[in-house]
Amino acid sequence: MHRAFFSDAMLHYGRASDSDLPHDLHSTPQVPLLTNGQMIDDIPPEQHALVPSFLGGAGGGKRIHPLPFSDPALPVQPRSMDPSKDLAAYGYGSVAWKERMESWKQKQDKLQMMKNENSGKGWDPEGDGPDLPLMDEARQPLSRKLPIPSSQINPYRMIIIIRLVVLGFFFHYRVMHPVNDAYPLWLVSVICEIWFALSWILDQFPKWLPIDRETYLDRLSLRYEKEGQPSQLCPVDIFVSTVDPLKEPPLVTANTVLSILAVDYPIDKISCYVSDDGAAMLTFEALSETSEFAKKWVPFCKKFSIEPRAPEFYFAQKMDYLKDKVLPSFVKDRRAMKREYEEFKVRINALVAKAQKVPEEGWTMQDGTLWPGNNVRDHPGMIQVFLGQSGGHDTDGNELPRLVYVSREKRPGFNHHKKAGAMNALVRVSAVLTNAPYLLNLDCDHYINNSKALRESMCFLMDPLLGKRVCYVQFPQRFDGIDRHDRYANRNTVFFDINMKGLDGIQGPIYVGTGCVFRRQAFYGFDAPKAKKPPTRTCNCLPKWCCCGCLCSGTRKKKKTNKPKSEMKKKNSGMGAPVRALEGIEEGIEGVEGENFTLISGQKLEKKFGQSSVFVASTLLEDGGTLKSASPASLLKEAIHVISCGYEDKTEWGKEVGWIYGSVTEDILTGFKMHCHGWRSIYCIPDRPAFKGSAPINLSDRLHQVLRWALGSVEIFLSRHCPLWYGYGGGLKWLERLSYINATVYPWTSIPLLAYCTLPAVCLLTGKFITPELSNVASLWFLSLFICIFATGILEMRWSGVGIDEWWRNEQFWVIGGVSSHLFAVFQGLLKVLAGVDTNFTVTSKAGDDEEFSELYAFKWTTLLIPPTTLLIINLIGVVAGVSNAINNGYESWGPLFGKLFFAFWVIVHLYPFLKGLLGRQNRTPTIIIVWSILLASIFSLLWVRIDPFLAKSNGPLLEECGLDCN
Repeated sequence: MHRAFFSDAMLHYGRASDSDLPHDLHSTPQVPLLTNGQMIDDIPPEQHALVPSFLGGAGGGKRIHPLPFSDPALPVQPRSMDPSKDLAAYGYGSVAWKERMESWKQKQDKLQMMKNENSGKGWDPEGDGPDLPLMDEARQPLSRKLPIPSSQINPYRMIIIIRLVVLGFFFHYRVMHPVNDAYPLWLVSVICEIWFALSWILDQFPKWLPIDRETYLDRLSLRYEKEGQPSQLCPVDIFVSTVDPLKEPPLVTANTVLSILAVDYPIDKISCYVSDDGAAMLTFEALSETSEFAKKWVPFCKKFSIEPRAPEFYFAQKMDYLKDKVLPSFVKDRRAMKREYEEFKVRINALVAKAQKVPEEGWTMQDGTLWPGNNVRDHPGMIQVFLGQSGGHDTDGNELPRLVYVSREKRPGFNHHKKAGAMNALVRVSAVLTNAPYLLNLDCDHYINNSKALRESMCFLMDPLLGKRVCYVQFPQRFDGIDRHDRYANRNTVFFDINMKGLDGIQGPIYVGTGCVFRRQAFYGFDAPKAKKPPTRTCNCLPKWCCCGCLCSGTRKKKKTNKPKSEMKKKNSGMGAPVRALEGIEEGIEGVEGENFTLISGQKLEKKFGQSSVFVASTLLEDGGTLKSASPASLLKEAIHVISCGYEDKTEWGKEVGWIYGSVTEDILTGFKMHCHGWRSIYCIPDRPAFKGSAPINLSDRLHQVLRWALGSVEIFLSRHCPLWYGYGGGLKWLERLSYINATVYPWTSIPLLAYCTLPAVCLLTGKFITPELSNVASLWFLSLFICIFATGILEMRWSGVGIDEWWRNEQFWVIGGVSSHLFAVFQGLLKVLAGVDTNFTVTSKAGDDEEFSELYAFKWTTLLIPPTTLLIINLIGVVAGVSNAINNGYESWGPLFGKLFFAFWVIVHLYPFLKGLLGRQNRTPTIIIVWSILLASIFSLLWVRIDPFLAKSNGPLLEECGLDCN
C-alpha cells in the first residue's frame, strides 16, 4: 500500500477589516467634490468652492471616494469668496477647471446610468443584490442575480392566471354537462382532467420566480488568491462512485478521475476519493494505471490550458485544436500525449480482457496474496492512497492532488443501502483523512468539462454574505453522444433550463444526484443559520452600502462580558454550524454553547455520528482541517474503522445525517432534508458546461432509467418523508414544497394518463364521446384552454431559451414514460413498500451496429414496451373502425367523427417516437412484442364490440304476440 502524508487543510477567509480604512470614512459623511474626489496638486481641498464644514482640518493627502448620492440634510458650509481674487484660485474659470468639470460630469452620468439599471433592487438578505459601483474590486460580491426581463416574465405570469380562470370555467362546464348516454366515459374523462389540472398546478407555480445568476471569477481570485501569498480558496473533497466495472467501463471512470486531477484549482486543496462498491480488482488496477498516466497528463493540461481535461473527449472533439494556442511546442507535445494516451487505453483494455475470466481460486495481487474483495458480498474494508503530498509528483516535479481508492466493508446480514451507503462511507473517510469543508460528488461517467467549475461554485459558497446559508451548488446535467434530434428527450432541457431556474428563485434547485458541490456541515443535520437583518445605517454613504463595499457597521456598542478571551474564541463564527472545543476527545467531546447551537454532550455526538472520536472531532471543525497531532498511520486506521459495515448501527446515519436512506433516488430525499433544515441551494449554469456525462439513448435503456427515478419517487411518497406531511414548521418554503410534492406524485399520473389515452379508441369503437354537443359558449372555453396551453409553452421557451423541438420532445416522452415506466413504478413501489416484494424488470440486449449512434437503434426486450404498444394498436384500430363506420353511415356521421379522430391522433402523435424506436432501423420488432400487443388489443376491441356493436340488433315482433299462424 502506498502511503501519503495528509496535511492540515485549515481555511481562512481573506476579508479585509474595517480597520484598514481611513478613519474619515467611518466617522464622517462624504460629499463629492467638484474634482470627483481627485487630489489636484495646485488646488488644495480647502480652496475648492464647496468645502464641508467637517473637513476644516483634514489633511490634503486623503482620497475622497466619489458618491453619486448626497444627503440633503447634510449641513454644507459655503466658502466665502473674495471678489478681488481671480476665480481660478477657487477652481473656477480656468481651462483645467473646465476639463475637470467635463470629466466629472461624464463619471457622474456613468454612475447614474448604473444606478438606473439597478433601480428597484433593494436590500437582498442573501447578499446577491445589485452590483453597485463599489470602489474596491476585491470586496464586491462574487455573484449576483439576473432577474428575467419584465417584458418576458410578466406576460408569462399573466397567461398562467388567465389559464387558471379558464380552467375554472372549463371544469364548471364539464361537471354541469354530463353525457348521459356515455356516462362512464364522461366520468372517467372528468376525473382524469381534474388530476391533470392539479399536476399542472404543482408543476407550474414553482416556476413563478425564475432567475439567472452571474459569477465573477476574477473577484474570487482577487479576494482569495493574493499575489505572493498562499491561496485561501477552500479545500474540496471530490467523490466518484462506481460498482461494476463490466457495466461501467474502467476507461470511463479513468477519464473522470483524470479530469478531476487536472482541474484548475490549487493542487493542495483537491482530494479525489473513488468508491468501488463492487470491490473489483479490475477497478483497483485501472486506478493504479490512471495515477501513473496522470503524472504526464496533468502538467500537459495546465501548461496549455486545454478543455476538456478528460483525454478521451479532448482528443475526440471535432474542432480546431490549434485555436488560441501560441506556444510552438504545443503540436509536438500534443502528438506525444495522444500517443501516451493510446498506450494507456491499450493497458486498460488488456486489464478488462483479463477480467472476463475469473480464476477458480480468485484474483491474486502482485505479492502473491489473494485479493480481499474476491467475495463481493463478504470482504473487509480497503483503502489505498495512490497519490498524495509525500509521493505524488508529476513529470515536472510538481505535486499532484490526492487520489484515494475506497471499498467499504461488506458482510452478510447487513443492509448496505447501495449508493447512499457508499457515499456516506466516503463522507466519513474523507472527514478523517482530509476533512475539506466542501464536497463534490460525480458519477463515474460524469467528467469535469469546465476546469473552472469548482471556482464557479466557490463564488457562491465562499461569498461572505450569500454563502453562509447555502447547502449546495447544483450544476445542470449535460450529455455527450446524444443524436441531434434527441428522440427520447435524454437532454431533459425543459427540466434543467426551466424548472430548475424557477426553483432557484425560491429556495434553490433540488439535488439531482451528480454534479453538485456540497457544504459538508449540511450533511451533518445542522440547521441553517438564521438570516440576519442588515445593521442600522448611521452614516451618509450609499443606501445600505459603504463606499468601500462593506455593509455599514454603524456605531453599535459591544456588550461587556467577563468571560476570558479563551472562551470567547470558542464561540460560533457565524457560519451556521457549530464550532466547538476539541479538548477531551478521548473522554467525550463537550460542545461550547454559541448563538446558533445548543450544548451537546460527547455521548449524544457519538450516538448521532458513530463511535469514532476522530470523526466526531472533525464534525466540530466548521472550516475543515484534520487533527494536527494525528499521524497518517493512525488516520488510515481510523478511516478503516469508519467504513466498517456495523459502524452506522444505532446512529442517525441515513436518517438525519449524510445521504438519506429509504429510496433508490436518495438524491431527492437528501436535498429535501437539507431544505427542511432551512438551507438554500444555488443553481449555477456557466457558459461552458461544468460537467458532462453519458446518457442511455436507446428506447429500452431510457425507459428503465425513468423507471428507476419514478420508483424512487413512489418510495418517498409512501414513506414518512413524503413532502405532503413531512417537514412542516421547518425552513421549507411553500413553493419549494410544491416542487417536492410534484417530484414524488408525478408517477401516479400514469394511471389517469393510461385511462385517458385509452378513451379515444373506446369512443371510436362505440360511437360515443366524452362531451355532449358543444354550444358556442362551450366551444369558446375549449378553444381558450387550448390557446392558454400553447401560450404558456411558447412564453416558457421565450424566457428560458429552450427550443421548440426540445419542448415538443419533452411533451412526447412525458406520455411515453407515463404509460410505461411510471405505470410499472407505481405497481412495483406498492409491492415493495406494502408487500415487501422486490420486483426487477430485466433487460436483454440485442447487438447494434458499430457506427455512430448505433446504440440508438439497438433493441432490448422489456415488459415496459407492452402498454404503449397496446395503446398504439388499439388507437390505430379505432381510427380505422371509426372511418369505416362513417363511410357506411353517410355524410352526417363525419361531423361527430372529427372530435374523436383528433383525440386519437393526439395519442398517436405523442407515441410516435416510441413507434420509431419500436421498429428500429431495420423496421423489425420482436415477435413477442407484436403477439402480446395484438392479443391485448384484440381482446379489448372484441369486448367492446360485443357490448356495444356498431349495428343495432333487430328487435322484430314475437310470433306469439302478432297473432299470425304461419302454418
